[in-house]
Amino acid sequence: MSIWKTRCEAGAAGLLAVAAGLGVRVALGGSVAKYAGDALYAVLVYTLVVLVAPRIRPARAAVAATLVSWGVEFFQLTGLPARWSEESVVARLVLGSTFNAPDLLWYAVGAGACWAVHRGLSGGRGRMRAAREEK
Repeated sequence: MSIWKTRCEAGAAGLLAVAAGLGVRVALGGSVAKYAGDALYAVLVYTLVVLVAPRIRPARAAVAATLVSWGVEFFQLTGLPARWSEESVVARLVLGSTFNAPDLLWYAVGAGACWAVHRGLSGGRGRMRAAREEK
């Protein structure tokens, strides 16, 4: 697949993740919407990782998306995102405001779902498969 096509698909998936995340919050509410939003946040981060590095392997993209999402969550412990969220809706959507440990699980769920879809779409290509084919 060409880099351009991969980037276009990642961009489209990112827009869908944003729309789904906002839609879930409006349609469902409560903890279901919150944790679905967390998973979709990781989906968005995953798509941004692929957008920046279109040749990245699905497993590496999933790890990167999980670590970035976790980094944002732990950044909330500083209190800065809460302060910024009071003044900006964008800051609230991007950085959140308060640390919540269960969010860490849901970020991993979202990144894992992306890994599975990405791996399936790429025909399961990866180092492990290539190594098996060489034997």
